Amino acid sequence: MPFRFYNPFENLHLNDSTCFLTGVDIIHPDENITVFPAWILDRFLLRDQKFKMIDQVTSVLYGDLKLPCSAKVAKAFNDLEFKIQEAFNNGYDGVQSISSENLFLWMGKIVYGVLYHDLLLEKTRLQKQDKVFRLSSRLKERFGLFHLMLQSLVSPVTFKALKPWSISIVKLKYSKDIFNYRDDPVKLIFSLGMNGFGLTACLQDSGLVKQTQQDMLDKINGAVLHPIQFEELNARFFYSSYLLHYQTKYNIETHDTGVSIEALPATADAGKTLFGEWDDNMFAQVLAGHWEPWGLTKKDIITFPNDPISFLENNYTHTFIAPGSINLPY
Repeated sequence: MPFRFYNPFENLHLNDSTCFLTGVDIIHPDENITVFPAWILDRFLLRDQKFKMIDQVTSVLYGDLKLPCSAKVAKAFNDLEFKIQEAFNNGYDGVQSISSENLFLWMGKIVYGVLYHDLLLEKTRLQKQDKVFRLSSRLKERFGLFHLMLQSLVSPVTFKALKPWSISIVKLKYSKDIFNYRDDPVKLIFSLGMNGFGLTACLQDSGLVKQTQQDMLDKINGAVLHPIQFEELNARFFYSSYLLHYQTKYNIETHDTGVSIEALPATADAGKTLFGEWDDNMFAQVLAGHWEPWGLTKKDIITFPNDPISFLENNYTHTFIAPGSINLPY
């Protein structure tokens, strides 16, 4: 009999009495794990800090963001967390030593945890209005596949050569110990800057977004980025992900013992492209959100007919800008 996997998005089954990953019943209400790892919460004193949800109105304490979780799954994540914490404490070189699959699982649990709470928030809001909570078939498929991939932590899910995600790791300099986190749970994007490294990932793009930014990554070529440069790189990844209108496809083979997943090479349909057209005006809007700590607004970033300003490359020569030449707080 084929191995059966849990998919909470088939019927939008999201509640505190079911393990978020495997679907087994939760017996005790304290069977859970925090969305953000305990060592992160403690190191950066985040437990009592507010985390803003996707509606940009509701805030939840970091420490209150939890996932119902069986003992088996909690142990597996704790074991993974030990490896990640040790690697992250060693900075850029430590992160580079972690397999992409382990990084995917670690980032994926956080992004899924935020998504889980965003969906519960929307479900509760609609219930108060006597409305039915629904997701489009495309979102159900995307989130269901993402959830299946996360189950590789404890279930027989394996990945073949072409992975479903793309991950970029760069060297990064902050003036103090900081946890700089950003995500888009709907697009399944993750970004983190801390302890000498910057991490940006699209968790279900089959590597396409990173391909669009490979030229810039080649220019960076191991340089220790100023934080404003890292945020510009993030903005490029985020905006490229928004432009991606190709629905990634996978070869999923089911066996008696489990499932294997392989991302299929992307091919554009006739008359279509993989990405929408890049709009400098829209990119400047995205960039303004990432550059808010430096007080730069969209009007500062772009003035017609000029290109948006850049701290990564010279707009005329297209050469990489040395981080040390940037006279801005870091």
